[in-house]
Amino acid sequence: MMRQGIVKYNNELAGVLTENDNGEYLFAYEEQYIQKYPDKFITFQMPVSKQPYRSKRLFPFFDGLIPEGWLLNIAAESWKINKNDRMGLLLACCQNAIGAVSVHPLEEKANA
Repeated sequence: MMRQGIVKYNNELAGVLTENDNGEYLFAYEEQYIQKYPDKFITFQMPVSKQPYRSKRLFPFFDGLIPEGWLLNIAAESWKINKNDRMGLLLACCQNAIGAVSVHPLEEKANA
């Protein structure tokens, strides 16, 4: 089952994060964001690029947005998400993340 989330940087649509059916991850900056903010990358490891980033594991930057410790336990229990389901936790917990970057379920893209 493919899952996607939109990634916002300071409430601007920056790109789309995808977990495909094979469990691989893809992050692609949006074309408008590339044109408008060519130097505003979401993390040093992922500078603004027209080429998508690919990984067999959730990118460390996004994984770092997920709560840890007791907060992770509360989130996992509240949303009934396995702690190993990193994409599920990211989509459930990181819409109001501390800092400039937030991740939202894709269906919100129409409202972005």
